[in-house]
Amino acid sequence: MIFVTTETIEGKKITETIGTVRGSTVRARNIGRDIFAGLKNIIGGEISEYTKLLADAREQAILRMLQDADSLGADAVVNVRFTTSQVMQGAAEMLAYGTAVKIN
Repeated sequence: MIFVTTETIEGKKITETIGTVRGSTVRARNIGRDIFAGLKNIIGGEISEYTKLLADAREQAILRMLQDADSLGADAVVNVRFTTSQVMQGAAEMLAYGTAVKIN
């Protein structure tokens, strides 16, 4: 399934707007990552453990959004956006959302 951050898909015509679709996941840090992150915070540099955690969360949120779109019979999702929010100390939600459409 096609998904884009733009309002249109080059070379395609949107024939029907189905509605908003979303996918989310909540991920928590763990003590192992926190120890390495604390060390990186002292010496500086990228905290690769958290980078991977967030990348995995984005991929899961995208997959769930596309599954939501597929269940509605969509061919594509346009205007895809991401947002995060802290749901409790050490845990955050990653949300992917967009507009499910039919194309030809």
